[in-house]
Amino acid sequence: MKLQTRRSFLATIGVGALGLAGINAVPASCSGAAPGTRKLKKVGLQLYTVRDLMKDDMPGTLAKVAAAGYQEVEFAGYYGRTPAQIRQLLQQNGLTSPSSHLPIDAFEKNAAATLADAKAIGNEWATLPWIPEERRKTADDWKHIATLLNGFGAQAKSQGLRFAYHNHDFELRPIGGTRPLDILLSETDPSLVDFEMDLYWVVFGGGDPLDFFNRYPGRFQMVHVKDSAGPPDNKMVDVGSGKIDFRTIFAQSDKAGIKHYFVEHDQPANPIATITNSANYLHALTF
Repeated sequence: MKLQTRRSFLATIGVGALGLAGINAVPASCSGAAPGTRKLKKVGLQLYTVRDLMKDDMPGTLAKVAAAGYQEVEFAGYYGRTPAQIRQLLQQNGLTSPSSHLPIDAFEKNAAATLADAKAIGNEWATLPWIPEERRKTADDWKHIATLLNGFGAQAKSQGLRFAYHNHDFELRPIGGTRPLDILLSETDPSLVDFEMDLYWVVFGGGDPLDFFNRYPGRFQMVHVKDSAGPPDNKMVDVGSGKIDFRTIFAQSDKAGIKHYFVEHDQPANPIATITNSANYLHALTF
């Protein structure tokens, strides 16, 4: 059976968002605090992880998310609710929503309304999670996309929001000798465009998160925390049960600029068990 992709999810939901090539060895890091003394202050969840539950019962699902140990959520679709209704549900469950994933069509067709809804929910970032394949064939295509992102960022800034771009693995595949993610980071204005690094997909694509943090300090305001079982199948697993070295990555959070950490799993067999296991691991993690 074909797995549902975020792109097909975007098409289905209408409003809203929508095997690793090898686990890179991550070098030792240093930070201002002594190693092993820091912990995450808040743990977030990208709600794409529980999209089927959200579709059937948003109020009940958000209650379960809060009970699992999450303080923040990132939306991937509003499921027919108004911003006011969503904000009320968040308040009832002691949650906040720093970001929503929003499709490129929403920015291009009615950016003002899209951003107004995001702000009304309480978002700080309006985040673009996907570029259609037909729009990203060449290096010039990616340069054009960077120009678009600057424009979206300017529109977001005019409404008191930040704009961010979320990667998959295709931004790590070189085109003409250059990785698209490097094009986007180099050609976008840091005052207008932030990035949300999906740690799983960066590693899947053969990248090293710390390399990006070192070369583009302060650009990665958010991360998706996803884990991998490693070779040979490289399937996504509950955070903390795989091979990605989150302790070392998080130790560089100040350099990267990370402010929010969102757990995500694209195809969890048991979504509530997955989000609970992942939250427990992250709350206990020191780095």
